[in-house]
Amino acid sequence: MRAMTAFFGPVLAVFARIVIAFSVMFLMPLAWAWQLDAPALRNIWLRSLGLTLVVGLILMLLTKNHRRELAVRDGFLLVNLVWLVLPALSAVPLLLAIDGLSWTDAYFEAMSALTATGATVLSGLDALPVSVNVWRCFLQLVGGLGIMLLVVAVLPLLGLGGVQLYKAETPGPMKDARLTPRIAETARGLWGVYGVLSVACLLAYHTAGMSWADAFMHMCTTMGLGGFSSHDASFGHWNSPLMEAVAVLFMGLAGISFARYFIVWRARSLRSLVRDQEVRAYVAVLLAASVVLTGVLVVHGTQATLLDDVRAAVFHVVSLATTTGYASQDYTLWPVFAPVLLLSLGCYVSCAGSTGGGIKMVRMILLFKRTHRELVRAVHPNVVNPITLGRNVIPVSVMASVVAFMLIYIAAIVGLTMLMLLSGLDMVTAFSAVVATLNNIGPGLGLVGPSANFGVLTDFQTWVCTVAMWMGRLELLAVMVLFVPQFWRR
Repeated sequence: MRAMTAFFGPVLAVFARIVIAFSVMFLMPLAWAWQLDAPALRNIWLRSLGLTLVVGLILMLLTKNHRRELAVRDGFLLVNLVWLVLPALSAVPLLLAIDGLSWTDAYFEAMSALTATGATVLSGLDALPVSVNVWRCFLQLVGGLGIMLLVVAVLPLLGLGGVQLYKAETPGPMKDARLTPRIAETARGLWGVYGVLSVACLLAYHTAGMSWADAFMHMCTTMGLGGFSSHDASFGHWNSPLMEAVAVLFMGLAGISFARYFIVWRARSLRSLVRDQEVRAYVAVLLAASVVLTGVLVVHGTQATLLDDVRAAVFHVVSLATTTGYASQDYTLWPVFAPVLLLSLGCYVSCAGSTGGGIKMVRMILLFKRTHRELVRAVHPNVVNPITLGRNVIPVSVMASVVAFMLIYIAAIVGLTMLMLLSGLDMVTAFSAVVATLNNIGPGLGLVGPSANFGVLTDFQTWVCTVAMWMGRLELLAVMVLFVPQFWRR
């Protein structure tokens, strides 16, 4: 017992402070409920805030004597604990506010929000209380860049291992690179950039014609690349080219590493952004995919005019490629090539360090270069051909991590899809649901396409997708390491 306390105590001590900090988040929907919803909704948010605060305080009292520097495995434990427990606390007000919602669906919705996936089990969003929709969307803003990153920025915790939390939470294969000497300063810098772009997005949406409530909610889900909306029809509710243009701009910006923006701001120069190989590949793929999809729509005559073809293609390419998941129309009614292309883009296009999900563009670049090197070596076995990214030689350890990630990624897709098929789901729905949730894209194909939702799934299928979102948000390795026996050995 003492050994277990020594092992988990310091992790729970930090987690207690995270839960206490998270309780403050309930003030956001409470403020909207106070202005626009019935008094009963205010009580729900107050009770949810109180419950979360009490849980945090009890944990803090129980672990007040367990404080030490966090080790590497402590960081992994803490991050997984955060992404499993905070959705449960976030689901409580949804369970209380939405009639007939089961715990399975409430937890799925909260997990989808915090992981910025955007898959939903809810219909009738237009009729939901404003504060409930605000909560769903606000969680995507918080979860987009990572709750742990926020904690490192705001609560340095007096030397309780901020570096390990940052490494475990930050997306991408190269986690050791810092922008500033102190990790808390780095995190504050990233959140500063995130905040400035978020305010700009909010004002742009309102100027384009959204109400302040809709502008706030869609700012949250645009910058978090989550894709939740306050309307069942998503952007089809407005049918506004201007609003879609604003969404395309800010989704595109949020799909690029926020660390890159921080560097641009410090250097007062766009040079590092323009020269970044990942950013160039990201923009090139978005442009190429938009051109190809426009051509497909023109050939099949799906839209009234060429301008409508371009508008539909660009909006949906950027939305799905950045793993946002907004839709202005049901793209599954287009030629089958189109929805498959859109779903595949969401698997890899977003940049590492962005709020997007998926494999990340930098991993695809490294894999492509690794493949090219092996082809060259097949012809010239003795050639010295190191893998580089920009001017930097990629360490062998990074490439090993990328290869391991891809093997686990493929195994996860196959394994989770087989579970969905075993439960009786059709192939298209099963595979696309797993791909959409593991890559944090949102809508899939078949029964879970953009005109439907995940509410059609059974409880078992919903839990499979919930696990996929959790694994995808922590980029698989941070989850799978928990199942390695050596992880638990002293």
